[in-house]
Amino acid sequence: MSPDIVIIGSGMGGASVAAGLADTGASILMLERGQQLLETPEVHDPAAVFGSGYFMPNETWLDAGGRGFTPGNHYNIGGNSKFYGAVLIRYREEDFAELEHENGISPAWPFGYDEIAPWYDAAERLYNVRGTVGEDPTDPPRSDGYPFPALPHEPAIADVKERLAKTGLHPFSLPLGVDIDTWMANRETTFDGFPDTRSGKMDAETCGLAQARKNPNFELKSNARVTRLEADPTGRINVVHARVDGEDFRVTPRLVILSAGAIQSAALLLASGVANRSDQVGRNYMNHNASAIIGIDPRYKNNSRYQKTFGVNDYYLSDGAGGFPLGNIQLLGRVTGDILRGQVKAVPGFMLDWISRHAIDFYGITEDLPDPESRVVLDGDQIRLHWKRTNMGPHRRLVRAFSRKLKQAGFPVVLSRLFDAAVPSHQCGTVRMGDDPAKAPLRPDCRAYDHPNLYVVDAGCLPTSAAVNPALTVAALGLRAARIIQKEELAS
Repeated sequence: MSPDIVIIGSGMGGASVAAGLADTGASILMLERGQQLLETPEVHDPAAVFGSGYFMPNETWLDAGGRGFTPGNHYNIGGNSKFYGAVLIRYREEDFAELEHENGISPAWPFGYDEIAPWYDAAERLYNVRGTVGEDPTDPPRSDGYPFPALPHEPAIADVKERLAKTGLHPFSLPLGVDIDTWMANRETTFDGFPDTRSGKMDAETCGLAQARKNPNFELKSNARVTRLEADPTGRINVVHARVDGEDFRVTPRLVILSAGAIQSAALLLASGVANRSDQVGRNYMNHNASAIIGIDPRYKNNSRYQKTFGVNDYYLSDGAGGFPLGNIQLLGRVTGDILRGQVKAVPGFMLDWISRHAIDFYGITEDLPDPESRVVLDGDQIRLHWKRTNMGPHRRLVRAFSRKLKQAGFPVVLSRLFDAAVPSHQCGTVRMGDDPAKAPLRPDCRAYDHPNLYVVDAGCLPTSAAVNPALTVAALGLRAARIIQKEELAS
């Protein structure tokens, strides 16, 4: 096969590029190693999603010490977005400039916020984002409002939002990609963490690929695992090798867009021995420092169903007292007793049910800074993840600062738990873009310095992790890359 373009991976990056190229009529072949999620009993079952690992991949990665673990990485049409919390929030304007943190510098991007702002607008339209302008004091400038109004806060959640506002915080409506009426008509669960089967969540499949399929020359092959990229003597990637339904498959495209996710994209480039003249492929791996923060009040009754509708950015740019940035706080999806049973096995079920009825659940995120020794490497055929956490002091202070606010808001007991390396849901930075080919594998347009027809468009290209969910930024970069490809590659 010799299509114009091969896209490897159907997650937020690959789907958004394909959507941006839909009106070109270019022949596009998308290769996805997973299959489509089906409407089965397991997609509704907390034990399957959070306890038994039913949707986890059948593979083992190694940590820095050589110990094996099952990664929380999902392979299916739509990628990890099928399980995401649908928070589609922009990086702050300050995130694109050099920003000092307690543990070092978050470096400047090769372009500023003004360059990506119109692509954020386009991504919000493509993914039907719901939100409210003006509530978040850290909001970056924007040319227009959100495509749809913010999701309504359920009464129990509106009560907590009001309590926190009285402590001096500025809770804001999370920008979300969820048609909540459609979701709740089909589900009793929250949308956060539960797999979507085309029932209300705006993700890479339901939005990006839906647009891509308007191109009559678009084809998606599932159960197609790419094994190697091959370059010719001029540096062009001229062959993509894969296994499709267990059979060897070979394709010779004009352009290759790698969107397999930050870890798998780096692993494929390393296995292929390409795009690494800088020796930076796999390096600068970042994954947010993140903790669950649960406030408990015996007098409070949490009868919400989906819960995840507001966040707090008062600690985003400083600690509130002139100190370094701490990060973002946002609600988790409704954490029921059944979900807790999958995570906390030593506590009796009736106690977990009681906690859930009287608790409010948050997610604290602190930026992880790039470090060349924090990296993805290959150990034979296995991925080995050497994650060097940064900014843990600020993360602990974020948890403490918000815990104090929760107590002021009437939740006398506050518990927290740090997420570990087995949850790479915000993985990024492994194939970063930059101005200097000695320090970055990619140009600012996401094209490889070493290979003129190779683009990497997923969270691997992000120079920094910021302290908010990366999905919208990946989608914006995908649409931007599509326009560049359309003008510079397909027009010639």
